[in-house]
Amino acid sequence: MILIKAQRDALLKPLQTVTGIVERRHTLPILSNVLISKNHQNVSFCSTDIEMQIRTSSDMALGDEPLSTTVAARKLLDILRALPEQPEITVSYSNKKLSLAQGKAKFSLQTLPAEDFPTVVAADQYPASITLPQRTLKQLLHLVHFAMAQQDIRYYLNGLLLVIDQSSLKAVATDGHRLAFSAVTQDTKEVEIKINGERQEVIIPRKAIIECQRLLDDSDSLVTIELASNQARFRFGQVELLSKLIEGKFPDYQRVIPTQHQKIVAIRRELFLGALQRAAILTTDKFKGVRLTLSAGSLKISSTNAEQEEASDDIEVAYEGESVDIGFNVQYLIDVLSNLKSDVVHIALQDPNASALITSENDPEFKYVVMPMRI
Repeated sequence: MILIKAQRDALLKPLQTVTGIVERRHTLPILSNVLISKNHQNVSFCSTDIEMQIRTSSDMALGDEPLSTTVAARKLLDILRALPEQPEITVSYSNKKLSLAQGKAKFSLQTLPAEDFPTVVAADQYPASITLPQRTLKQLLHLVHFAMAQQDIRYYLNGLLLVIDQSSLKAVATDGHRLAFSAVTQDTKEVEIKINGERQEVIIPRKAIIECQRLLDDSDSLVTIELASNQARFRFGQVELLSKLIEGKFPDYQRVIPTQHQKIVAIRRELFLGALQRAAILTTDKFKGVRLTLSAGSLKISSTNAEQEEASDDIEVAYEGESVDIGFNVQYLIDVLSNLKSDVVHIALQDPNASALITSENDPEFKYVVMPMRI
């Protein structure tokens, strides 16, 4: 039974969309598979890791007979990548095997029954939703994603907090040492919010955020985020991403963001980033500390390591206040400066024991808080 006749890239695109979450080796073998479902001319591709599911579809099926099966996702993807763009590929199914043919090249893959595939069921209701351009959401996630924790015992930090209220969408990430905050408001063009109640807060798992960033593009085409009590759904183009939520109480980000800092310095971002990257060379993997010494018109960046090696650099800054000497994890500063696009950043400081607040000249909603470290 012939399922699909299509050019290689037409097959490759939906498969690449869904295979990002598929592990090559899994305790459940079927989770290494992609579910392929044909209904008239529509063929859908679906993958899951139990916590998250990605589905996309395309009109390239042949025949009217419906069929569903599952096949090893990575093998299928690797075969398609290895084939030339022309001529078209024929995909067929018989005797519990999926076959691919292109010219004289032929491949036959084992399948597992579609009924054994554990699909994630969409929630009955989504009390909150927001629709906005894909590039707006991609930029929002880009500004905060790097501050998410990785495999922290405080599981609620291994994700990103989304807050939807009547007028805005806020995104917050923290690993306990630094915090990134950004927001888009309903005043922003093409942002539409629908919500039952005042506000809704959910923690989206790290893996789902990374997949969203991979799949979203820099276009004005719209994406809709729908939130339920235990699930988030992202829909854009032909793609639907369902993710379970992380349960737990996210830290009160509003209390963490400083508001009274008096020492504010304006620095050219690329100049600062370059000096930090050079200083980082002489830090160690365990101790990534750099010392910032701020005085009128000047910022000195210095580092040392266990071998008594030293690095220092002086850059010009717009600052006229009192001197301050403070230490930071250099990677936390490099991360934020690498993800911002503005020419100038502002750093608000108080004393060596108080956290620093970094803001962007281009984005008034962006805030980044980083804790100092003893050097």
